[in-house]
Amino acid sequence: MATQRKVIITCAVTGAIHTPSMSPHLPVTADEIADAALAAAEAGAAIVHLHARNPVDGRPDQSPEAFEPFLKRIKRESNVVINITTGGAPTMTVEERLKPCAHFKPEVASLNMGSMNFGLYPMLDRFKEFKHDWERPYLAGSVDRIFKNTFADIENILTTCARNDTRFEIECYDIGHLYTLRHFVDRGLVKPPFFVQSVFGILGGIGPHPEDVMQMRRTADRLFGDGYLWSVLGAGRNQLPIAAISAAVGGNVRVGLEDSLWIGAGKLARSNADQVRAARQIIEGLGLELATPDEARTMLKLKGRDNVNF
Repeated sequence: MATQRKVIITCAVTGAIHTPSMSPHLPVTADEIADAALAAAEAGAAIVHLHARNPVDGRPDQSPEAFEPFLKRIKRESNVVINITTGGAPTMTVEERLKPCAHFKPEVASLNMGSMNFGLYPMLDRFKEFKHDWERPYLAGSVDRIFKNTFADIENILTTCARNDTRFEIECYDIGHLYTLRHFVDRGLVKPPFFVQSVFGILGGIGPHPEDVMQMRRTADRLFGDGYLWSVLGAGRNQLPIAAISAAVGGNVRVGLEDSLWIGAGKLARSNADQVRAARQIIEGLGLELATPDEARTMLKLKGRDNVNF
């Protein structure tokens, strides 16, 4: 992996995993998502990873119309790098998931490197009461749901976004996903530097043990050499421990309420910015510096904020 002194913090501010009844602090409306992203940037995030939600009931919404208000406001009020999901939610088709990136042509888009089980149903053991009728079936249905990302789906996203010079946060939930990335590299469909986001602790993907973290790192080193930047996200209670491992061995980190609602044992995070500040404390405690948005643009060879369609 390329040696780096500056650490990129990505903040994923709302996502499609958690439902509104789980936390009063989860952003739902366009203004809440924009406020959360701007506060995260102010706290030290160089990149914000964005999903949209229906403002009435909080269900995932991948329509360009849902994204437009907060994209424009965040760009107007901050220099932060904006990353639009192509993951959407596991209940959506790839055509639905791709629409915002195809339309808005962001600097960065997320891209999942494989179809997988994506088990959210264990959350029903913790959360019993729901405000909206979609929440319980959405979680319970994940016991028999595949998050579909076939080779054809991945190629579709790569080629569509490449036409717009969008680069990727390449989400790898298991070792095999790194080999899938290598396959597309060998075909010339994705170019270095790769921003490899290793995901730990999702039921259906690799676990959160430190040995799992380091195995992902070693495999990526072997497959991509100095052609990639490594980042990690830990789901739930794993968020900050795994961030600490990554920072200690030269990687980058992702935090945010998409990945974890918590800031400590049994303590809900009151904001995305709280989690960014906690990660920042770890990073700076190791004697490292945060990358600014423009430094992240240079590290990832992004096209620049003036070349997007919002």
